[in-house]
Amino acid sequence: MDNDEGTSYGQALHDVLSLLIGQWTIPVITALVVGELHFSELRNEVNRAIAGQRTPISPRVLTDTLKRLEKNHVVIRREEDDAKVGTARVWYDLTPDGRELLSMLRPLASWAANRPKPDPA
Repeated sequence: MDNDEGTSYGQALHDVLSLLIGQWTIPVITALVVGELHFSELRNEVNRAIAGQRTPISPRVLTDTLKRLEKNHVVIRREEDDAKVGTARVWYDLTPDGRELLSMLRPLASWAANRPKPDPA
């Protein structure tokens, strides 16, 4: 089965799964569902969402994750000069593609939530 661009179904699936790989991708995308967030607000949101599940995300890892998502047109970065501090403030939001991707992940999450849980080894 091919899509309009001639890419095979398997390749398209591989591409989207490669985009989603990484333990921080989904928490970052879901944190931005509320709308544009300043870098520190986004970091706080991600860390709040995963509290108790894993080590908090570091600023460096968040930056790397955001750069990858921005390169793939899932997240948009906006920079604004802050004269009071003498530095730029950075904001992030989902692109229309990012919002569409998130809406496509909801049925997958529902499917996963309704599956039997594996027996602990």
